[in-house]
Amino acid sequence: MSIFDNEDEFYMQQALREARAARDEDEVPIGAVIVCDGQIVARAHNNTERLHDVTAHAEMIAFTAAANTLGTKYLPDCTLYVTVEPCPMCAGAAGWMQIGRIVYGASDAKKGFEKLGHGMLHPKTKVAKGVLEEECAALMKEFFRRKRG
Repeated sequence: MSIFDNEDEFYMQQALREARAARDEDEVPIGAVIVCDGQIVARAHNNTERLHDVTAHAEMIAFTAAANTLGTKYLPDCTLYVTVEPCPMCAGAAGWMQIGRIVYGASDAKKGFEKLGHGMLHPKTKVAKGVLEEECAALMKEFFRRKRG
């Protein structure tokens, strides 16, 4: 039995599908889904190469899509599932959106927000990490090994 509940693993699998779509488009393989009241309200993956936009991270695209779907700029009742620890830009946006919960797979020691602390998140935002961590990390390692190979 996993230490995570099946719901978190299910939605992280959905984020991994998005990450694989990014990889197939030669984008850094990071995927995100936003869930509200048991429904996926947004799906996204990195699009920085295709859009020539360094801000087109999976989380940023998902935030915009969720806000448009729900007709609100705040997401306190939603959970962001993302395959890799959000960067400070995405964590800052999560803070402004007042996202209720962030669940991520693989940590990012170089560019992840955790090294700066949780201060950029809304005070009520809960964070869970390590959901399907090995699978999320392996996707990133494979992608960069292929790029450098």
